[in-house]
Amino acid sequence: MASGDEMRCTNCQFENPAGARVCEECGQRLALICPQCRHECSPTAKFCEACGVVLTDTVAATPRPGPPPALPVPAPILYTPPHLAERIRAEQAAMEAKGADAGGERKTITALFADMAGSTALIQDLDPEEARSLIDPVVTLMMDAVHHYEGYVAKSLGDGILALFGAPIAHEDHALRALFAALRMQQSMHRHSDRVRLEQGIPLQIRVGVHTGEVVVRSIRKDDLRTDYDPVGHTIHIAARMEGVATPSSILVSESTHRLTEGYFEFKALGRTQIKGLREPLAVYEVLGLGALRTRLQVGAHRGLARFVGREAELERLGEALERARGGQGQIVGVVGEAGVGKSRLFHEFKARLAQGCMVLETFSVSHGKAFPYLPLIDLLRNYFQITAQDDERRYREKATGRLLILDRALEEHLPYLLYLLGVVEPDSALPTMDPAIRRQRTFEAIVRLLVRESQNQMLMVLFEDLQWLDSETEAFLDVLIAEVPGARILLLVNYRPEYRHDWGSQPCYTQLSLEPLGQAEAQGLLTALLGDDPSLVPLKQLILSRTEGNPFFMEEVVQTLAEENILLGQPGDYRIEKAPLAAPLALHIPTTVQGVLAARIDRLPVPQKELLQTLAVIGAEFLPAWSGMSRGSRKSCCTRCW
Repeated sequence: MASGDEMRCTNCQFENPAGARVCEECGQRLALICPQCRHECSPTAKFCEACGVVLTDTVAATPRPGPPPALPVPAPILYTPPHLAERIRAEQAAMEAKGADAGGERKTITALFADMAGSTALIQDLDPEEARSLIDPVVTLMMDAVHHYEGYVAKSLGDGILALFGAPIAHEDHALRALFAALRMQQSMHRHSDRVRLEQGIPLQIRVGVHTGEVVVRSIRKDDLRTDYDPVGHTIHIAARMEGVATPSSILVSESTHRLTEGYFEFKALGRTQIKGLREPLAVYEVLGLGALRTRLQVGAHRGLARFVGREAELERLGEALERARGGQGQIVGVVGEAGVGKSRLFHEFKARLAQGCMVLETFSVSHGKAFPYLPLIDLLRNYFQITAQDDERRYREKATGRLLILDRALEEHLPYLLYLLGVVEPDSALPTMDPAIRRQRTFEAIVRLLVRESQNQMLMVLFEDLQWLDSETEAFLDVLIAEVPGARILLLVNYRPEYRHDWGSQPCYTQLSLEPLGQAEAQGLLTALLGDDPSLVPLKQLILSRTEGNPFFMEEVVQTLAEENILLGQPGDYRIEKAPLAAPLALHIPTTVQGVLAARIDRLPVPQKELLQTLAVIGAEFLPAWSGMSRGSRKSCCTRCW
């Protein structure tokens, strides 16, 4: 025991508050397990308080929990999938390019702690091998859930893990991925626990805690993928506390994580709880399941969309394509633009203004969608057949069969393939054992025949959003659909970011629209709609315009953050500022949502470009070349040497 009411971590020597279960500095568990009776002892105990056995120096130096204490903590390289390990090494190469003295990279991340509830009591009568056979499968399913959403398991803690989302691999939706992983973890655990309970009569449960905050990633080791990082403030500590106060089988999150994921997930507010080391109590939320909203636009619409400004030329081009499709000349329109410029909002406004008399079918990809083959197609069919989350398998079958046969009985032969994609397998069906390539081909044909036949009854508008995240199977389907579009009354709308590549840009029926950030006048119009016309807002508007450079999403998120921080007073569209806290430029910080978008984009850059961008970020947006004050002769000599 350290001085006062603190406990010293035997791994990093950090002094933690009394009663802490996990070191705030390095994430190691603080309890030691007695090798004889499995009792949890304090890190500095010389004798076990339960059985009196001497705790040797070797045991006392082992901070990991759970049996058997003699086993070393595995390095991340041993359990990180190869495709993630490759991306982590690429991040390490980028950090090395910056130089050893760069001081690391500051990143906003979401930390997840998970462990077995009551593991000490469960294994106290088991020998080490039996205990390990009980714990290892649980830790494995925790890791599998994290890796499924491209998270990084920073530490294996014996009967639990510490995982990071957003670093070393940057993701713009790291908080969402963490909660998706937590839910997947609990669902897998429920199935595993049921088997163990039937076979061994042992109840198993896990608990999960999540928090979003900042860390500084210092280094990533090539040989074992261990990451050295420094928490900024209480990032890791709060995540550990969320897990510590969670009840078995629950997922608890902090206010910062809740704010980023509200709407995407359903929560129950548990009130505020006092966290050791923090002056103010912290709001805690329990994750109950998936929410009703699935896209950023849906979340924005839920809280109230800002007035739509500009984009009149793009709307006119979309309208022209729609009229050609109505006349039987199917059209494809691709809208390309960077994150946040308003691709989805453009489609939203187009549907609201010009889609009368059309059947609209829309689907979208998610940033982790490459791990879920066919997901956009499944959503498309659910949309068409009007299948809801409350429908069971019987209702799936009834809705799909009824609508298909009413449309055209000649399509009946395609029904088994549509049902199979929806997860409904008919008794004695040959589809599960069919050659996958043949089944895929016939499934694609079934969907295309359905859409083409529907377009004969009414004009069909089909939307695929965010193709940059599209899985390969759905991408292959698009190629099949595009071949049939010219002869059908179908307007196929797709949008994607500039990095996405496709082979159908040369199709005569294809039109591409490049969406740029808003111009100065349009951006000012959007800011006026968001903020209002109060004179106190003039300096703030200029600051936001200069920082966001006309990106609508960035502008909306900055305003939302300022309102949440009570810098803006009043209501949306009618704000004011009573004080002047923004006189210093640094007062306007980048919202967490925008940080995620930028960090993910930066991490996709090649190492030389990323290094250059980081250097320029230090210099500033504007600077004078080194030769600006030189004579013409000296300047020529300098340029010759440099280039």
